[in-house]
Amino acid sequence: MKNETLRTELNNLERKVKLLLSDYAQLKADFDKSQAENQHLRTQIEDQHSKISSFQNQTKISKIVESMVVGENDSEELKDVIDGYIKEINKCIAHLGEA
Repeated sequence: MKNETLRTELNNLERKVKLLLSDYAQLKADFDKSQAENQHLRTQIEDQHSKISSFQNQTKISKIVESMVVGENDSEELKDVIDGYIKEINKCIAHLGEA
């Protein structure tokens, strides 16, 4: 009788250990997945901040160009040239970000 009780308790303990190991494995997988997602989201946030900064710079430059005292045709031409420069700079920044 005593052996049966010990075996039953041992089996119960073994079952509980297996359940705990299974739970641990699932929690670890969930944690790893969350960490990967967290890193991905951090990267997206950095990209968004970079884009926002770029757009703010474009807006500032556009305001500077618009506030300059030049003829109407000269203003448009200057704005187009500066916009071209901004696009080239943004391409360079994007290229450096990929490296």
